[in-house]
Amino acid sequence: MLTIDPTQIATRDLHQFILGAVSPRPIAFASTISTDGIPNIAPYSFFNAFSSNPPILIFSSNRRVANNTTKDTLKNVQDTGEVVINVVPHSIVRQMAMASIEWSSEVNEFEKTGLTPLASDLVKPFRIAESPVQMECRVEQILPLGDQGGAGNLIVCHIVRMHIAEEVLNENGRIDPHKIDLMGRMGRFWYVRASGEAIQEIVQEVGAVDVIGFDKLPHGIRHSPVLTGNNIARLAALKTLPSAEDAAALTITDPRVQAMLKAPDVRVAMHRYAQDALENGDVELGAKLVVLGEAVKN
Repeated sequence: MLTIDPTQIATRDLHQFILGAVSPRPIAFASTISTDGIPNIAPYSFFNAFSSNPPILIFSSNRRVANNTTKDTLKNVQDTGEVVINVVPHSIVRQMAMASIEWSSEVNEFEKTGLTPLASDLVKPFRIAESPVQMECRVEQILPLGDQGGAGNLIVCHIVRMHIAEEVLNENGRIDPHKIDLMGRMGRFWYVRASGEAIQEIVQEVGAVDVIGFDKLPHGIRHSPVLTGNNIARLAALKTLPSAEDAAALTITDPRVQAMLKAPDVRVAMHRYAQDALENGDVELGAKLVVLGEAVKN
């Protein structure tokens, strides 16, 4: 592996390794306003949600690596203590990219990017009308992390009002990831579109449930030459494996299993079938197959 000592690498190179590794990252399209009343919008991908009660967002406005200067967003939140965090759907990603241009502080970036300012309810900065979720925030704290180029300034934002476009909600009133169609930031100029086939639903009980765990699975399953870690995790998350009797019933009811009993390596054949079942969401069948694979001898 490439091993890096952060003290022995140029900041610009370390920055790119971090961005490439910690990704994709959500994008805070931050809207602020200067004390002279000039609107500013800028995207930040050092960003996330950190609390629901109180509702807290944090983003970082880093000092520029090239010349160790700070950005208009930071000055505006220092002066006014207010910001609107807008999300970035695919429909405005190119306009968002334009907002990352280092316009002078006298420029109204709504005008430059063609985005529409929308009056907020409780804070002075405008919302971005084209963004499907806009969060009006008051700044609770600004935490400088250093005074050199690349150093972050953590901006702790308390959400005081949230606006959600109804067209991105599903029938249960929750945000639908396919409808909101958000963009995420990766390293360099790479972005990711979080919708369509890129979206996966991974359901896992997180309460105090008694699941098998990897360590309690039979050795032949844990060390399968076919099953991946993700495949085995589907089995390890079960409370129990099927009984040998339930698994053996497949030798009567499943023609594919019947054919596999004549394979050169029955266990490998069973694991391949189990992998197909697991990757198609049929955990019950996959579990029966691996149990049967443990019992059947070539």
